[in-house]
Amino acid sequence: MSFHDVPQIDIAPLFGGPGPEREATDQAILAAAGDIGFMTVRGLPASVPLAQAHRQAMLRIFDLPDERLRPLWRQKFDADQPNLYRGWFPAQSGALSYKRGMDIGPDVAHGEAVTDTRDPLCEATPLPDATTLPGWREAVADYYRGMETTGQALMRALARAMGLDEHWFDAAFREGISTLRLIQYPPRPAAELERLPAEDLWVEHAGTRYQVVGKAHVDSGLVTLLAQDGVPGLQARTLAGDWCDVPPHEGTLAVNFGKLLERWSGGRIRATEHRVVGSGQQRHSIPFFYEPRVDAEIAPFPGDPAFTPFLYGDHLWQATTQFVEFQGMEHLRPARADTPA
Repeated sequence: MSFHDVPQIDIAPLFGGPGPEREATDQAILAAAGDIGFMTVRGLPASVPLAQAHRQAMLRIFDLPDERLRPLWRQKFDADQPNLYRGWFPAQSGALSYKRGMDIGPDVAHGEAVTDTRDPLCEATPLPDATTLPGWREAVADYYRGMETTGQALMRALARAMGLDEHWFDAAFREGISTLRLIQYPPRPAAELERLPAEDLWVEHAGTRYQVVGKAHVDSGLVTLLAQDGVPGLQARTLAGDWCDVPPHEGTLAVNFGKLLERWSGGRIRATEHRVVGSGQQRHSIPFFYEPRVDAEIAPFPGDPAFTPFLYGDHLWQATTQFVEFQGMEHLRPARADTPA
């Protein structure tokens, strides 16, 4: 696999004061965001727990037996469970994206004060018993806070690079509902391979045949911070329409941007289609979707072409319920504003 098309940026200057190095880093981030829409970043502060040992501590949840995981399932997959948006999702039989995992909200890091039983987007996260996975909750909470720090630094860099006040996005993300997702792509059983059309399942890249395990899509939100496990497979579509590999280098995060930020920025930031391919080996990834509050108003930047403002939560629910893990749930959260996202 070739790793030549995705820029790697040292973002250490973002965590210091203003100066030429930070300004150059801001511009490099905006250039990557507006071109391929993907980058890998390094130079994170020591307070961001990105080390392999920390990631493995979080991924221990995949070692739990089914009877320990079942109480964490979302209601769509187990009608006896109350949680709609947070929690466990099993691999979907017959789906091109073959993965299982866990969606975790801000309460893991900030407690029940950030939950709201009136809105499924703000519900509490069902968590494994602390005695079952000692230290797991603490590891997840530390990582969640570290990703919030990183997301804020990147959004401030983009604001500065686009000529906005560096705190332009801060209010929207205060008490946000960011999602930490733990994903496992297990080997697909032979019966599942036979269920899918070959033209959808198999692709050729750089002379090698791979199976698709995460179908091509564009993220719906703003910015995604992804820790990979060293196994190649994540690919981004270039402006020329080709697929390029996003390197899984240790000590880096892959960063990409969603459709909402593309719209919010007037197209200056690009939401890039991406997919995951593999050769049948097990793979893990840990994406963090940095997200605003549900009632944050998305309105045009100063001087940009006008669009009707809308609430982030309405946009998120509308977009999320298009994915296979949430389809059929559209009616469970009415829009909070009269104007649809």
